Amino acid sequence: MLRLLFTKQGKAIWISHLDLMRALQRSFRRAGLLLKHSQGFTPHPALSIAMPLSVGVSSEYEIAEFELAEPAAVPVEEIAGLLNPVLPQGLHVLRSYEGGMKLRHLKWLNAELELIYDDGCPEEALPAIRALFTQPELRVEKHSKKGPVSVDIQPMHRNTEITRSGENLLRIRSTVSAQEPTLNPLLLAAAVETHLPEYKPDQVRCRRIMFLNEENEPFT
Repeated sequence: MLRLLFTKQGKAIWISHLDLMRALQRSFRRAGLLLKHSQGFTPHPALSIAMPLSVGVSSEYEIAEFELAEPAAVPVEEIAGLLNPVLPQGLHVLRSYEGGMKLRHLKWLNAELELIYDDGCPEEALPAIRALFTQPELRVEKHSKKGPVSVDIQPMHRNTEITRSGENLLRIRSTVSAQEPTLNPLLLAAAVETHLPEYKPDQVRCRRIMFLNEENEPFT
């Protein structure tokens, strides 16, 4: 299996997962690279993305797996250079390579959230939010296939740091569980909104920084 390590930023953060898949498929065609397809009445291209992002979230570390119909047509390390000129604005391939870690070893991800207060961040917000994330239990409502459920997210994050950046911004950096269980980093902001409504931000920006394996090493 071949892989792409790519970023999703700028206007591209508003591309949904399905539209991102279509954009990548079209880009492969424009680059003259034919993806392998499954057999049957509805053939599907051999292309998948690990841990799809929520709409509006940027990322510095996205991984796509793919197979080419003619694997020897071009060296794998040259695929990044062929794709970048034809990708939509905001998508950029950092590296194309073969192999890598098994997806089951993808355990954690580093993320950053920006809590933006249009009229200035209250002085009491920083210590209050720091204290919130040290409580023994921190329940938030999470949407599942069966509807909303209440979950304790406290065991699903670690190394969480909250800092102030200027008058209008609080920054949350955290390592959150990526699989079994999965914690959407945006639920950290939801915890603030749920338990400290007086410090609810006017805007929230989220950025994925890196995937990690069980040993806390970069997942590639």
